[in-house]
Amino acid sequence: MSTRVKTAPAGERRQPALVWVRNRLRNLAPFATLLILVVFFGIASPASFLTRDNLNNILTQVSVTGILAAGLTFVILCAEIDLSVASIANTTGVILAYFTLQDSSVNIANHPVAGVLAIIFALLGCAALGLVNAFGVTRIGIPSFIMTLAMLQIGNGITAMLVRGQIAYAVPGFIQTLGSGSVGSIPWIVVVAALVLLCSHLVLTYTRFGRYVYMTGGNREAAELSGVNVRLIIATVMVISAVCAGIGGMLGVAHLGSAQQDEFSDYLLDSISAVVVGGTSLFGGQGGIGNTLIGLFILGVLNNGLDHVNIDSFFKILIRGLILLGALIINVYAQKLKTSEA
Repeated sequence: MSTRVKTAPAGERRQPALVWVRNRLRNLAPFATLLILVVFFGIASPASFLTRDNLNNILTQVSVTGILAAGLTFVILCAEIDLSVASIANTTGVILAYFTLQDSSVNIANHPVAGVLAIIFALLGCAALGLVNAFGVTRIGIPSFIMTLAMLQIGNGITAMLVRGQIAYAVPGFIQTLGSGSVGSIPWIVVVAALVLLCSHLVLTYTRFGRYVYMTGGNREAAELSGVNVRLIIATVMVISAVCAGIGGMLGVAHLGSAQQDEFSDYLLDSISAVVVGGTSLFGGQGGIGNTLIGLFILGVLNNGLDHVNIDSFFKILIRGLILLGALIINVYAQKLKTSEA
């Protein structure tokens, strides 16, 4: 007597694998994109792209963006947005230079103070702007998109009033070292960015506050019913975003060598792109610093790699836009899959 072994149809055998891929699409797609970019540019320009010096260049180029993106990750995980990060970074950098300035030949009001006080004033300035954002969103009820858009203009206005079209070059020695110095072959700005990202990851992963951030973004009503002070969580992440932007602004001014109006305008799109391209959900509750790190590397490798191949500079902008669009499509599609399974 023979025994037949029943086998599942091929489609059913493949189904668990497909489900696994679908459930992890938001994380797998960015990693695959990064791998493809590294392989492509490594083949296209192996002599200049695949070098230790170029890796240092990539890490340095994404450091300021990474600090801004770390704060933005908290905000986006709560299903909110902060469009003022680049403006706050610029304002903080200008405040730092404004209170450090001692060169009377520059036509800006001189307010020289000790370096430590200049740093404190700059940090207090960015924290105050974050508190205004938090108050507008949580107390007045202004949508974060509109509130931070207004703060973007406010920050630009403060910067314009302080510099009045001039350029300031003076920053405290400590910030100058962190922004443009190095420890061995590793730039200090890379070390600071890594520490900010690491601390953010630890907070989001291992603290009660981090769990509340995910709960607030995942299901705000359920979080409130569970006793989470949602308004306090949202207010806190807005301040965290502003402070991270301020730190990035101070180091960015030291790294770029000057403080001036509209210096960080390009960092807004880059920092948001890093979070979204990395796979953190725009709808909140999914993602994290690990995703942001992948997004940073994608942007860094893409921008750096395009400089090593012979491509029209205008076409580079189009490529970046297409990659961001692809990330948004995946983001929305992954959310629809999650909703349909629920």
